[in-house]
Amino acid sequence: MCIDSLILKLHEVNAVKFGQYKLKSGMMTPIYIDLRVLVSHPALMNQVSSLMYQRVEEEGLQFDSVCGVPYTALPIATIICSRNELPMLIRRKEAKDYGTRRMVEGSYREGDTCLIIEDTVTTGSSIIETSEVLYKEGLKVTDAIVLMDREQGAPNASTTKLPGASSEFIVGNNTFSPKEENGNEAPATKKPCVEQKLELSYADRSKLPNIHPLASKLLKLMEDKRSNLCVSADVTSSQELLQLADSLGPKICVLKTHVDILEDYTADCGQKLQELAEKHNFLIFEDRKFADIGNTVKHQYKGGLYQISSWSHIVNAHAVPGPGVVNGLSAVGKSLGRGCLLIAQMSSQGSLATGEYTQAVLKMAEEQSDFVIGFICGSKVGTRPEFIHMTPGVQMQAGGDGLGQQYSTPEEVIHTKASDIIIVGRGVLEAPDRLKAAESYRKSGWDAYTKRLGPNSQ
Repeated sequence: MCIDSLILKLHEVNAVKFGQYKLKSGMMTPIYIDLRVLVSHPALMNQVSSLMYQRVEEEGLQFDSVCGVPYTALPIATIICSRNELPMLIRRKEAKDYGTRRMVEGSYREGDTCLIIEDTVTTGSSIIETSEVLYKEGLKVTDAIVLMDREQGAPNASTTKLPGASSEFIVGNNTFSPKEENGNEAPATKKPCVEQKLELSYADRSKLPNIHPLASKLLKLMEDKRSNLCVSADVTSSQELLQLADSLGPKICVLKTHVDILEDYTADCGQKLQELAEKHNFLIFEDRKFADIGNTVKHQYKGGLYQISSWSHIVNAHAVPGPGVVNGLSAVGKSLGRGCLLIAQMSSQGSLATGEYTQAVLKMAEEQSDFVIGFICGSKVGTRPEFIHMTPGVQMQAGGDGLGQQYSTPEEVIHTKASDIIIVGRGVLEAPDRLKAAESYRKSGWDAYTKRLGPNSQ
């Protein structure tokens, strides 16, 4: 998401000041960034920490531990490490004359790689100083994540002093001119807009090194077809299902089925669905919602009347049974190149899939990312760009159906809630012209996606 609101919040808590200030480098500046006040604003501190770690994941950085530049970046690094269970090191500014007299506190081994976290840089001298201390302790430093770069030499300074290092800076390239205390316009400076740097396109995400091959395929076809539309084909006739797949195939990235409501299903239906998916370049998602022990779901997935694993690219599962449900499905689908979506949230009123449950789902997905490709959710629930977020309950008008289903618009789901794919059922199936309705949803979803990326996105 774009953090226009974040820069305003920073100004509100007096973390961004306007006037005439002298920096550590000796330079004079009309804008002073003082993020030390963040410790008194935990919600804002959490937001900053989440955005910085999001960049870490999107860049696919490899490291053994994390070190925050003292002192302002220390609490940010602490939150990042605590939330994501990462080893942390603390660099002292000066050695004590008693005890171990160590300059770096924590557990580490010689040759380990340490990621540096910094809040603001001008020349990069603080990062260099921290890197030099870590190097003397036998650690390697290749990357630094920085919230705000004043663009006065920091990247060059860091890469010059530290051969092989690559500093990653979370910054944008727009300007803003807030008013000084006296009401005059302050000189324009850079504003950090994470939307421009942190928001990867579908195509960029498809190339991430650790992404599941099926997730990569889906993201690439979404980009190629300019579609983030999944149609929920909740029909009871095989013939109608195949007609839908053929007519709407060019408009969609995924066709979602409920095969157990078909009154005349045969194996031939599954085969023809596969052929249409190849013809129109979309994936098939059987909305089975597996929710049993591993051995049971393994048989449900592979055998029985429907033999789902033989024709459906994607299935989904509840996390209630624990990781065994994914293990059972993976035992069948992994070798076939299939993938699973975990249900992190639901669009029905009063759903219990919230809070701690959703967090447990995220952890399960991260631990089994060799088969889990993403989530069914109401909004983006995780920061790892390798995972795909699919949101059901989408119509052009928000509201409900009287049976507990809550509807959101494509704009709200894709742009505001930062999900990846809209799942539309009745909005298309009950339309007088299904093809026209599908195109309307495709365009609305895609427009919301391009708006989320912003005008300067690659």
